[in-house]
Amino acid sequence: MSIRLRLTLWYVLLLAVILVTFSGALYTILAFSLRDEVDRTLQTRAAEVQNGADAALQVQSDIRGFLERGRLFLPAADVFATPGIYVQITGTDGTALSRSVNLSDQVLVIPSAVLDRANQGDSTLTNLTTAQVTLRAFVAPLNARGHIVGVIVVAQSLQSVNDTLQRLATLLGFGIVGGLAFAAVVGALLARGALAPIDHMTQSARGIASAGDLTRRVEQPKTQDEVGRLAATFNEMLARIEELFRAQQRFVADMSHELRSPLTAIRGNLDLLRRGAFENVDERNVSLAAIDSESARMQRMVQDLLLLAQADAGITIEKRVVELDTLLLDVYRQARLIAGGVKVTLGAEDQAQVLGDPDRLKQLFLNLMDNAIKYTPSGGEVTLSLERDTEGVRVAVTDTGVGIPPQDLAKIFDRFYRVDKARARVPASLGLRADGTGGGTGLGLAIVKWIVDAHDGKIDVKSEVGKGSTFTVSLPLAKK
Repeated sequence: MSIRLRLTLWYVLLLAVILVTFSGALYTILAFSLRDEVDRTLQTRAAEVQNGADAALQVQSDIRGFLERGRLFLPAADVFATPGIYVQITGTDGTALSRSVNLSDQVLVIPSAVLDRANQGDSTLTNLTTAQVTLRAFVAPLNARGHIVGVIVVAQSLQSVNDTLQRLATLLGFGIVGGLAFAAVVGALLARGALAPIDHMTQSARGIASAGDLTRRVEQPKTQDEVGRLAATFNEMLARIEELFRAQQRFVADMSHELRSPLTAIRGNLDLLRRGAFENVDERNVSLAAIDSESARMQRMVQDLLLLAQADAGITIEKRVVELDTLLLDVYRQARLIAGGVKVTLGAEDQAQVLGDPDRLKQLFLNLMDNAIKYTPSGGEVTLSLERDTEGVRVAVTDTGVGIPPQDLAKIFDRFYRVDKARARVPASLGLRADGTGGGTGLGLAIVKWIVDAHDGKIDVKSEVGKGSTFTVSLPLAKK
């Protein structure tokens, strides 16, 4: 069942509940009001008969004698009757003593239980059936100076009330059916108009999926309602998917390129060994060293890729309190071993404890130091410093190397993004070391970014071409 049909059905169902409830309440209230009006009219006429009897008794002095002989002159019942109201005065035994003319030869037969209650002084509202006509009757005792001398019966036909209620029920029924039919048509049109943009978005998305063109976008409505926000969100998702797809393409291309170089070198040296270089000790050693170097490079690349794959899979880091100043001293000593002609120095050396994985933190700062040394010319300087404040610690790695162009700063943490491609544009007069180009895997800074994020920290980069770069890692202090 489509959303459009469900919306229409729910709309019609809700309207049906409202209309039926309102119509039922209206019918009930009107029926009660009409019947209550009939009851009040009957009671009023019965009171008039009693008042007429009281007036007639005023001229009868010997009331006791009249009562003993069973003779009591009362006003005629027809005086109190109207075309729609019937009046009958009966004796205490139920015998009709006086009837209104509109009763003709009909006699209002009072049920014995109602008659007994009237003889006991109680008034009763009841329904009587005469000549297949339902009458609403009010039965009350007729009092004569404290004595019950008869029974007053005032009745009115309920036919007009029933006809009125029947017409009202018919009108309400046709009104409900017509209203629901109209609501169904209008609701379907409104739902169709409201969901038309979503249908258009669905068709656009299907076209994008079938064509495989992630550069296309769905048409965004001008209104900023739910549909407009959905279209905007969908376009943002498409942009993100396109970005990830392009990144995957770049990853595959870069990975192929990175693996092709060492594999080519290994195959070339193996070919040399087959052609006789194996017999020459010097050539053999050079070839084997090259094979070993390229194999180690591929091993590092695979290890880095495995680590990043684990990071993407949500690997958790076991954290404990780490003496960061002690860890950085160890990083400083190792950096000096690979520095070559670059001077490695220590800057500020505050003491600080952080919560983290010491192995990952050491890998983080070794990668930064290796990156700084790699792109710093011989004779340059790399400084490692640690500063602490009330909010956390800041570890800065500053070099006097070739720097990073501003347009590349936002991309340096991407996987396989080779910073040396940008730095290769720096004039050769800066004296970039021979081992500083092409020796990395392009994954070091991506690993750095993951480790920083895993430790709830952040990393900032400031660089100026020809003057150097500063990588600053901010980490929260360990809570005592």
